[in-house]
Amino acid sequence: MHERGGSFFQPTVIADATPDMQVFVEETFGPVAPIFRFETEDEAVALANDTPFGLASYFFSRDLARIFRAAEALESGIVAVNSGVFSTEVAPFGGVKESGLGREGGQEGIEEYLETKFLCLGL
Repeated sequence: MHERGGSFFQPTVIADATPDMQVFVEETFGPVAPIFRFETEDEAVALANDTPFGLASYFFSRDLARIFRAAEALESGIVAVNSGVFSTEVAPFGGVKESGLGREGGQEGIEEYLETKFLCLGL
């Protein structure tokens, strides 16, 4: 048990994570950030999409063409770019694949069977 209590989990960064690790194949809800190496944009998107889950994706870029290309290619319900904060009551919240069907919040809440993507771009 952690000194701060039973449900506290120390924020953790996993450097040099690989696809054979458990963190790659599970949907982790906690302060865990696995860092995967990649050479190309296509490889990064392929790694991100190689999962049965798709709640949220995050990445950083200054290249607007890359931002829109990657945001379209990522198989997740929410894409946050240059920001770790993406949740708001006026935006649709929800995932794709095994991370959920339908959306909460925003006007999309009524459109349960669409796969909508929210792009958050911090400039």
